[in-house]
Amino acid sequence: MKVKQISVFVENKSGRLCEVTKALSKQSINIRALCIADTSDFGILRLIVNDPAKAVRVLKEEGFTVATTDIVAAEVPDIPGGLAGVLEILGGRGINIEYMYAFVGKEKDNAVVVLKMEEIEEAIAVLQEAKVKLLRESELYKF
Repeated sequence: MKVKQISVFVENKSGRLCEVTKALSKQSINIRALCIADTSDFGILRLIVNDPAKAVRVLKEEGFTVATTDIVAAEVPDIPGGLAGVLEILGGRGINIEYMYAFVGKEKDNAVVVLKMEEIEEAIAVLQEAKVKLLRESELYKF
């Protein structure tokens, strides 16, 4: 149950993030989750959107450097220790997490954690075996 994430390379200067979000907004592309990591010169904006293919096309047309990455989106209980339980499952099997971010959606009892690992197929199998709910793209966009 892989989900497409978009990574946008943005210059670290005023207004650049606004340009990305405006370009997506004009095309009715909804951002469901995001995170940004930066250096002194540029940032990497990671996005989960409701139409990844269209978003990539739109952003490239606007001159942005864009890439897609497969990630896993797991539902976790929105309680103390909910995330720790999922991380323990992966760590117990030696699966390294490259990065992650989380968000709380419309559901009251659960949050979503977005995980990027090199061993994505193995991680999916391990999480499914442990009965962790993995979200399909269509479910994630509604969360």
